[in-house]
Amino acid sequence: MTRRTVLAIAGGSAITAAAVVVASVVVLGIAHPQPHSTPSVEAPVVLTAIALEAAYLPPTPAELAALPEARYDAVIARLLQSPSSTVVAVSSTWSLATDVAVYGAGAAPAARLPALNFLGQPTVVVSIEHRDDWMLVLTPARRSLPSASGGSAPAQTAGWVRADALLDEQHLDEQVVVSVSARTISIVDSDQNGGPAQRSWPVGIGMAGTPTPTGVTGYLQERYFDPAQGQQQHRVQLTSLHSAAADEPFGGSDGGLIGIHYARASSGALSHGCIRLPAEAIDAIDALPLGTLVRLDP
Repeated sequence: MTRRTVLAIAGGSAITAAAVVVASVVVLGIAHPQPHSTPSVEAPVVLTAIALEAAYLPPTPAELAALPEARYDAVIARLLQSPSSTVVAVSSTWSLATDVAVYGAGAAPAARLPALNFLGQPTVVVSIEHRDDWMLVLTPARRSLPSASGGSAPAQTAGWVRADALLDEQHLDEQVVVSVSARTISIVDSDQNGGPAQRSWPVGIGMAGTPTPTGVTGYLQERYFDPAQGQQQHRVQLTSLHSAAADEPFGGSDGGLIGIHYARASSGALSHGCIRLPAEAIDAIDALPLGTLVRLDP
């Protein structure tokens, strides 16, 4: 029998303390100016193929181990660009018992999601679509670099995983919504997509040369204190989103991550793409569960 899937999909180790500091560098040094819109795409064609799955065979352990890990600093071309922010309304979080294959563009798996993330903690998987035996999940990796894409790359990626690989579903009751033009961050009810904010605060965004991406939804993938960046009282909230305009807006090798973090100066276009918050706001975001969606509106 030949191995075949009818999915049109794509294609670590725990990070050290030093690497954690590297990850937060991009987070803290994000500038933000004029709103920069991330290109949106319609729901991938793969959706119509999933129900036709005829002879799916899971990858062998060796094949799974050989796949690139979909982590914060990875660039995996066969991942999917995630749907636009207007498509992502309700989501759930899951955990993994073991590493799982992720499918994107093409019939073979594109990547793997590890059971443990770059901090050695259980990976939080966020699903946004359920089709038969498959879940469309957001990933923390990139699909392409801005420098290789005319200066504009997708800020968020997605891929399909087998639904039976996901454990312990938890519905997300709230979302975080950032209005780049209004320079505000709000916590809203997930069941009222686009509804009134429960709480809202002014924020700092990216500068003109290093804008915060817009028209895209990611999620809170991890959080941690980072004394080296002056974040010893309020944890850095690391999202799955990346700069759409620059490979490494703040330098280093953290993959151009977009972070949400405390800053004394938290109003105006003054970051390398990250979202800077006052103390009350960052504490409120810190209280939300990992996996909470983060929507960046124009």
